[in-house]
Amino acid sequence: MTDEEWIRLFEACAIPNAAFHHGEHVRTAFLYLSRYPAPEALERFSTSLLRFARAHGRPERYNETITWAYLFLIRERMARSAGRQSWPEFARGNGDLLDWTDSILTKYYRPETLTSELAKRVFLFPDKF
Repeated sequence: MTDEEWIRLFEACAIPNAAFHHGEHVRTAFLYLSRYPAPEALERFSTSLLRFARAHGRPERYNETITWAYLFLIRERMARSAGRQSWPEFARGNGDLLDWTDSILTKYYRPETLTSELAKRVFLFPDKF
């Protein structure tokens, strides 16, 4: 499946929820950041992800802090790479962003912050220093 087909299916909420795990979240965010300026990618991806969660009956799973934090980390890694990378190249060089069980966000956030109702609704700045 091409990247364009993937985005189209994601935006149409046509990807089965069971096939959309953390790695697919990161890939999709990477694709948005590859196509749009960062502010537009942030808005488009966040809106589409919330719509996806609602369409699959899981709106409570959307977390704006986690979504935005990953987008910011992905964007930084993309900017630091030499030239434009494909998704497979990016994934190979950034395995820490793909590891959900040992999430990179635990370096920046306290667990109670990430699971809070406020973090689900609005982006919270890191609180672990």
